[in-house]
Amino acid sequence: MIDCTPSGVGQQNKNVFYNKYKSNTLGFIAQGSEFGFGKMYAVGINEEAIDPAKDQFIQVVSCNTHSLAILLKTIGSDAQGVLNNIEESKFILMRRANDVSQAEDFIPAPQLGKHDDKQFGTHHARDVYHLYKTLGVELNTFSSAMKLPTQYMHSLWFNMKLKDKTSLEEIKNRFIENKYVAITGRRFSNEVFSFGRDHGYFGRLLNQVVISMPTVEVIYGGHEVVGFGLTPQDGNSLLSTVAATLRFLYPTEWWEKLSYFDRFIFKEV
Repeated sequence: MIDCTPSGVGQQNKNVFYNKYKSNTLGFIAQGSEFGFGKMYAVGINEEAIDPAKDQFIQVVSCNTHSLAILLKTIGSDAQGVLNNIEESKFILMRRANDVSQAEDFIPAPQLGKHDDKQFGTHHARDVYHLYKTLGVELNTFSSAMKLPTQYMHSLWFNMKLKDKTSLEEIKNRFIENKYVAITGRRFSNEVFSFGRDHGYFGRLLNQVVISMPTVEVIYGGHEVVGFGLTPQDGNSLLSTVAATLRFLYPTEWWEKLSYFDRFIFKEV
């Protein structure tokens, strides 16, 4: 069961319906901000934390949370993929006001978001914290959000303080080498959106994040990384949803079957 209802309804459906049918259903998946629905999941992030035989309820994190998660892993992990070099991380999520399919929710100017969570700011940092907690990693992270009067793509700014210093060349190489990160020389979101529309799977990029390489800098003697990225709409969440579904259906073959979509995970856009 893949629940694609509006925010909050998935939790209601779990309480009213899904708990009744746990005995004859392989699994239940909710997308986005259904905090508490089940174990948090993002493909390529916490595979080892998921056991389909035990984790019957899965919450696929939001599209922006996917971007935060892959940035943290790419910048802050060691050679074995262990996230252990992030001292502190901060994000500003600049969200599109409405999708191209939506006629409502237009805003005339940038709308500044509130910090509803005293520890994490917005749900994005809270969710990425709990996503990595499934791996036994606890992050010092905070996020702010705002809406922009555009339909194209979410964008984000990141700031990561590192325990061990790095170089700009090292960070850029990490972005290039990570399968789920697309790099670009573009700085206009509409150009990246257009690439996805023309070349993506039904118009969608399936990468976790698109990094604008001209905006990436390493500062303060190599201990801080800043830059801008773009979130591929719902493409990253959809890929994780498909991955979670395949894990329930084909426990030993799911990764091979998921590789069908590799052609829509781009190295550069």
